[in-house]
Amino acid sequence: MPKFLKMKEATRWSVSSTGGVLESLGYNEGYRVDVDIPEGTWAEALSFHDVLLFNTGHWWWAPSKFDPVKSPMLFFEKGLPVMPPIPPAVGLDMVLKHMISFVERRMKPTAILFFRTQSPRHFEGGDWDQGGSCQRIHPLSPQEVGKLFSLENNGTNVETRLVNQHLYKALNCSVFNVLDITRMSEFRADAHPSTAGGKKHDDCMHWCLPGVTDTWNDLFVAHLDNVQRRN
Repeated sequence: MPKFLKMKEATRWSVSSTGGVLESLGYNEGYRVDVDIPEGTWAEALSFHDVLLFNTGHWWWAPSKFDPVKSPMLFFEKGLPVMPPIPPAVGLDMVLKHMISFVERRMKPTAILFFRTQSPRHFEGGDWDQGGSCQRIHPLSPQEVGKLFSLENNGTNVETRLVNQHLYKALNCSVFNVLDITRMSEFRADAHPSTAGGKKHDDCMHWCLPGVTDTWNDLFVAHLDNVQRRN
């Protein structure tokens, strides 16, 4: 079975009593992201798994969690803050660069690697904390998909395609096979738990089961079979 893996999560950072370069710039708190330190569980997995499937989270463009003023992502490299401070888009590029290099050095010679593209959200009328909802009972039309995920509109769900742009650029000419689940999933605004998700707000990010993610698995198995045939 493939092991589903993620890059290291951000950790809380707060001002030091001894001061520092971030403090001198006026930062009091935020989230620390070490671009060159792999998350321990997947770092160890590289040496013994034959098939690995990576993905990254929804939080690269998430002002509701990583407010650029009140709780920014603060990037560190070699244990030191990256100076001058960089925006999440540049930080993501640095993380991907280090991750790919680390994996290619540590992987088994015969390992097969995949990177899954972003899983789309379908909030309409605002983000999750702004009254956004997903009440549709039918898949979207191509025109509706274009409107909801348009980069030009810079809407609530634009994160998916923005992150994918960075993924494709970083993974080009790497050892990774890209598992693109984004386009097919963008149509399924009707496949989220919505008000049945047990949350105080509509859950328009996770998926109902059985459902869309089962098709991802079918797609993954087909891609894996094709890669093995080529090898």
